[in-house]
Amino acid sequence: MIFASVRPHPSAPLRAPPGLGMNTPETAAATRNAPRLPVRKAQPMTPQPSVKDYIRTIVDFPHEGILFRDVTTLFADPRGFRMAIDQMLHPYTGQRIDKVVGLEARGFILGGAIAHQLSCGFVPIRKKGKLPGTTISEEYTLEYGEAIVEIHDDAIAAGETVLIVDDLLATGGTAEAGIKLLERLGAEIVGCAVIIDLPDLGGRRKLEQMGMDVHALCAFEGL
Repeated sequence: MIFASVRPHPSAPLRAPPGLGMNTPETAAATRNAPRLPVRKAQPMTPQPSVKDYIRTIVDFPHEGILFRDVTTLFADPRGFRMAIDQMLHPYTGQRIDKVVGLEARGFILGGAIAHQLSCGFVPIRKKGKLPGTTISEEYTLEYGEAIVEIHDDAIAAGETVLIVDDLLATGGTAEAGIKLLERLGAEIVGCAVIIDLPDLGGRRKLEQMGMDVHALCAFEGL
């Protein structure tokens, strides 16, 4: 005995089994009696803190009338510190950088971390009398008085590309002196990266007038 299966013609409509997909009184009643799940309201997204949120302000330090922007609270938080380092080096990713130059003193903390991320060397610019080898020096005026900074005369080879980093840009005196030292050694400066800019004190404008690219993560008004 031979059994033959009969296939429906391609143009024939497909029919569901009895009761499947049909709006019968039984299915309607089951739908009405089904338990309703509670509707959850969308929770507002918590804004992620920015670098600026990790920085605290100390009033009347080091002198009366000064609002000191303290980055030690930023450094103490692993997420905030990582965020700052990543954002400072981001504009220069892919560029050739031979050395990261940190300005005393908090620039050393930032500069070492950024140099590590960029797999390049680190060079400090220090206050007078702090470096043991032969140095060149530059005098400058800063927001609280006058000072002299120095760099080892063999720290940078002529033609090396460098990135200057510091925590804060106020009047720009320290950065300007650092730039002059590096230019005397023949360095090519790709930019100046800082965490905080105090635009009311004009430091950024001063450096940009020197032809520098300035990258700041945040800004505070006032002194």
